[in-house]
Amino acid sequence: MDKPKVLIADSISPKGIESLESGGELLVDLKLGLKEKDLVAIAAEYSAIVVRSQTKITADVIQAAKRLKVVGRAGVGVDNVDVDAATRRGVIVMNTPGGNTVSTAEHAFSLLVSIARNIPQAHASVKAGKWDRKSFEGVELHGKTIGIFGMGRIGTEVARRVIAFGMRAIAYDPYLSPSRARSLQVELFDDLDQVLAQSDFVTMHMPLTAETEHLINSERIAKMRRGARIVNCARGGLIDEKALFAALQSGQIAAAALDVYETEPPPAEFPLRTLPNVVFTPHLGASTAEAQESVGIEIAEAIRSVLLEGVIRNAVNVPNIDAKTLAVIAPYLAFGEKLGRFLRQIAPKRCETLSINYSGKVNEFETSPISRYILKGFLEEAGGGEVNPVNATSFAQTLGLKTAETKDSASGEFTDLVDLQAVGHGETVSVAGTFIGSSPRIVRINGRHVEARSVGVLLLLENHDVPGIVGQIGTVLGAHAVNIANMSLSRDHRGGEVLTVLNLDSVPDEAIIESILSNPNIRSAKVVRL
Repeated sequence: MDKPKVLIADSISPKGIESLESGGELLVDLKLGLKEKDLVAIAAEYSAIVVRSQTKITADVIQAAKRLKVVGRAGVGVDNVDVDAATRRGVIVMNTPGGNTVSTAEHAFSLLVSIARNIPQAHASVKAGKWDRKSFEGVELHGKTIGIFGMGRIGTEVARRVIAFGMRAIAYDPYLSPSRARSLQVELFDDLDQVLAQSDFVTMHMPLTAETEHLINSERIAKMRRGARIVNCARGGLIDEKALFAALQSGQIAAAALDVYETEPPPAEFPLRTLPNVVFTPHLGASTAEAQESVGIEIAEAIRSVLLEGVIRNAVNVPNIDAKTLAVIAPYLAFGEKLGRFLRQIAPKRCETLSINYSGKVNEFETSPISRYILKGFLEEAGGGEVNPVNATSFAQTLGLKTAETKDSASGEFTDLVDLQAVGHGETVSVAGTFIGSSPRIVRINGRHVEARSVGVLLLLENHDVPGIVGQIGTVLGAHAVNIANMSLSRDHRGGEVLTVLNLDSVPDEAIIESILSNPNIRSAKVVRL
């Protein structure tokens, strides 16, 4: 039998390569700098491909790689891997979620010190033979306020370092629990503008999502303290670079330090490059010997486990279970993720607890992978593409979200039931689902019995039980060409309160929701996207 072949397409640490080659069970090729067409031409030979951030594993590469079982990303993000195409082909995608936490936090802190004391500019001046002390007067970190945007693993490490330097740490993270914030000694704010208004320094540690893109724009920069300083070691798109350029020119922002950019590498005509009060590094957050060695060894060991033992770990698109069990519980994984996603959209932003209860025949299986997928769905809004079934548990701990899994042997009114409950700000919300035949259904929302399909777009309405209300809702949606695919009603008593759940064929915009809420008999309307 031929030995599995592994292609290392981007540079990883020598110890990572040694780990792959140890025992002689795998054949390892090191081929760096391949273009997509070159990679497509040779991909069929390999059972595994290892990349960092340079090489892109596209759908064409995956299609050509007939023997491919696993793609290993030596790093956190998998932006350069077409995960959907890999999943469709049954290819496992792995990453190394914890290997670069400290290195990125230390790099952010190094840039913080650099722009506080003008270190790169002063260095360049002395190298040029000058002795100009007046031009490089800096500011102290001690006693200053730093706004930390995003309190995940890296933001948490940054907070520990700035507090040690005597800074006041304030934070914006809509998913961090208050108890976790207190344990980290940071002040948590609900309004990001309040954080900006009080901060002498701002450091970014959030994922790039539709909600966070250009989070720092011209409008928000105008609300910052004049002379504030910004560090970004997270994602380039978090800051509007045009707005930052204008603010640095005007003095509204005194200095900035960037390790990430909207386009990487930045184009030749890059206006920020012309400014003297900006410090640049070429995406070096994870570039330490320790981090590279750690992620190299970690990805190598994970690939060996898959190819030689069939054991999956650190995967972003499949749980860490054997193939036989996976085949049985796969429907529950997909359904659990949707239930978690549903609950997140009706729950308070900052939840303290998430409880998962299984009852009935679902308990015949190992349920912990299902819980991980539920947690992934619940946390993906907070973590963006960095949250996966492998790291969801640790991500929840970072946010201070306490999770509990319980089981009931009795099946109750359903053959099996997955029941989720979230608590935050004194409010409790819940959703429960089951399989009717082979079809997943949402059967309870906040304790109210419904029967809704767990697909597409759902519109949840709380309304008074009055004649004609359903027709009025349908008229508004019809007038805007939004079709109702399915409807479920649950009322407490005649003439009382009703929960109406509509499956829609398209997403209603804000104007439609406002029109529906203008009806005095409708108390609330929420759109949930699954």
